[in-house]
Amino acid sequence: MVKMAIILLKLWLIIPSKGSDWLDEKTGTLYLCATPIGNLEDMTFRAIKILKKVDLIGAEDTRHTLKLLNHFEIKTPLISYHEHNKAERGPELIDKLLGGQHIAIVSDAGMPGISDPGSDLVNLALEAGIKVTPLPGANAALSGLVCSGLDTRMFTFVGFLPKTTKKRRELIGRLAANPYTLIFYESPHRLKATLAELAKGLGDRKAAAGRELTKKFEEFVRGSLANLQRHFDENLPRGEFTLVVAGAGEETIPEMADDPNRLSPLEDVLTLIESGTNKKDAIRMVALKRGIPKREVYQAIIEYETTNQED
Repeated sequence: MVKMAIILLKLWLIIPSKGSDWLDEKTGTLYLCATPIGNLEDMTFRAIKILKKVDLIGAEDTRHTLKLLNHFEIKTPLISYHEHNKAERGPELIDKLLGGQHIAIVSDAGMPGISDPGSDLVNLALEAGIKVTPLPGANAALSGLVCSGLDTRMFTFVGFLPKTTKKRRELIGRLAANPYTLIFYESPHRLKATLAELAKGLGDRKAAAGRELTKKFEEFVRGSLANLQRHFDENLPRGEFTLVVAGAGEETIPEMADDPNRLSPLEDVLTLIESGTNKKDAIRMVALKRGIPKREVYQAIIEYETTNQED
């Protein structure tokens, strides 16, 4: 069966096909090509075919991508395209596309344009009237989501949190009222700190951490954010993580104890605002947790602000 599949693949790669993949346009096409996130067998037949046919492949790390190309016997020339050279390299690639060359963009793993500068090149191409088409494949965010056990109907992809503490807290504060499942990427050395920040800013929600997805040591840890913190306190995080966290619900309001009357509604709102939540969301969240009308909480805020202005 394996030999037959290889024979069919080789035949398919050399036989011209009609449609969007046959490169005969006067202006080049920009292909966004997904690459494996860990398992080389996740590379698609179509991706291999197009990578062999295009004139040029733009890669985040040419040394990393060269290993992939060598594995599949792809001889197409490589050029670097990454965060640090996109301002100069982007227009250069657009000129080549306008001149009729066909170019594929790949990231180190997964779909280009997700948490990398591929989206900037897409915008340049669209502004220039260049055709952009996807070559779908592996994606860590969706793979982590569907295996998390959390709601998959609506979700928000966040990716990596900002590096500075202030910006991280501000973003987590804005996400606190988001009702949709949240998806983050995180490195092993930052994971424990991120779990602590999320638990503080979002409340102790259900979550799942997936590491080494599609690889030999793939692992999922599921439970509350507190459970995950305890697990990784006892087990050193290894590999890159996809972290999936439940959206906001009545039971997941951050910084509020089981007894909501420990503070006044005003104090709870001010606490949430201080953690980065905007005023409108903070009012809604406190009213929801306490089971009181939003106008009651809003009125307390108005009185507080009026008093402070007078002082």
